Amino acid sequence: MSNRILILFAHPLFEKSRIHKTLTDNIPEGVTFHDLYEEYPEFNIDVEREKQLLLSHDLIIWQHPIYWYSCPAILKQWIDMVLEVGWAYGPGGLALKGKSILQVISTGGAKTTYQAEGFHHNTIHEFLTPFIRTAQLCNMKYLPPFVAHGSHRIHEDELEEVGKNYNWVLNYFKHQTPDFEILEKYDYLNDWLTENRKA
Repeated sequence: MSNRILILFAHPLFEKSRIHKTLTDNIPEGVTFHDLYEEYPEFNIDVEREKQLLLSHDLIIWQHPIYWYSCPAILKQWIDMVLEVGWAYGPGGLALKGKSILQVISTGGAKTTYQAEGFHHNTIHEFLTPFIRTAQLCNMKYLPPFVAHGSHRIHEDELEEVGKNYNWVLNYFKHQTPDFEILEKYDYLNDWLTENRKA
């Protein structure tokens, strides 16, 4: 069995990002990589083309940095335009039912800053609530996020490990259907991955 994976990548300053350069360098063959800023520099999103891409893949990945507690502008526009009522949600909107969605994100702040008592006063999960609800509204299965924290200060050995972990996740989901009952117990896919890579 092979699951088809689509990465919807959104980073307006990709050339300056060590984290996302490392992540993209570790994407295995057979995974569809779709750079939204590269594809749509004028933000003229081809809605029908995007719909066909979604229909032809099983796992959808939103890969992006966290910008002001959300995603870069083009991904928000993609969500607004592509996930149409009557197609993705609402009456008759069952096109994406049963598909899985995963967010692969980077943050400048350390993990400790994304806690109730931390600098940002909220967890990553709380900040991602609009994305989680979007996926649920579209009858998709939302996986815990894969998060690379502290992107501004990450050491080279940590960076390399992030890349290896991403490669492992993508290869795993290419060949395995996620066990959602197990995964929903985790706030971070990273924690599930750590346990399973040791197994």
